Amino acid sequence: MELLWEITGWAGAAAMLCAYMTVSMGWIKPGSTFQAVNLFGSCAFIINGTLHQAWPSVVTNVAWFLISAVALLRMRSRTEAAVAEPEPMTAPALATMDPAGWDTGGWDTGARDSITDTAAQMVIPRPSQAVNCA
Repeated sequence: MELLWEITGWAGAAAMLCAYMTVSMGWIKPGSTFQAVNLFGSCAFIINGTLHQAWPSVVTNVAWFLISAVALLRMRSRTEAAVAEPEPMTAPALATMDPAGWDTGGWDTGARDSITDTAAQMVIPRPSQAVNCA
């Protein structure tokens, strides 16, 4: 049985080191996967440290466990809030063709130099008239 706890401790060490390395190298973002691996690793260290009576390690890993658990719960609550309250969508304002069409370049926007997309609050410049350079 002692061999099982030793393997658990080494597995926790490997998991935490791999999580730290992958985040530090930019291979993954420090999100829920990183926190879950830290949670597993700290549990493994708590078990191993308790059996070896390595109390400073146990206390450190209890803190590590709590930090990871709180981070996961906060990520989960943010995700649930984002799903529960989607932002309202508005249709963008559409430009219409000017019946005369000649003096505005074909677009009637109210403001003659640009088209305003009110949904995104972005001003789209109207293309300039083609110039014959020949």
